[in-house]
Amino acid sequence: MALERTLAIIKPDAVAQNAIGAIIATIEHAGLRVIGLRQLRLSQAQAEGFYGVHRERPFFPKLVAFMTSGPCVVIALQGDNAIQRWRELMGPTDSTKAPAGTIRASFGTSIERNAVHGSDAPDTARFELGWMFAGCDLALSAQRE
Repeated sequence: MALERTLAIIKPDAVAQNAIGAIIATIEHAGLRVIGLRQLRLSQAQAEGFYGVHRERPFFPKLVAFMTSGPCVVIALQGDNAIQRWRELMGPTDSTKAPAGTIRASFGTSIERNAVHGSDAPDTARFELGWMFAGCDLALSAQRE
C-alpha cells in the first residue's frame, strides 16, 4: 500500500446540514488521518481557479455558484491508498445513485448537491492540496503523527 495525501471538501450543503462532525467521524473511523483542516468561504475567483479544469463544461457556472454559496470545510487526509479509500467513502458523484453507508448517500441530495469533494488522482491531489493549504501547514501536521 502507498501512503498518500488527498483533499476532501465538505461542501456548503453538508455544512448547512451541520454534518461536519459526522463526516469527519466517518473519515477517521475508516482509518484516514486528518492532517490539515480549516473552514472557509470560497470567493468567486477562488472557486473558478480551483475548478478551472471544468471551465468549458456546461455545469461550471452552477458549480461555482454552489461552492461560493456558503462556507465549506477543506481537509487534508493521509493514509494508505488515501485517494481511493476517500473516493469509496464518498460514493458516486450522483448522490441519488450512491450506495447506503456512503457519505453522499447519507448527506447528498443530487448530482450537484453531493455533500463532499475528493481528489481523483495523485496529480490532482497535489494540485488541490497546494491550492487549499500552504506546504508548511501540512508538513507540520504530518510531523505530529
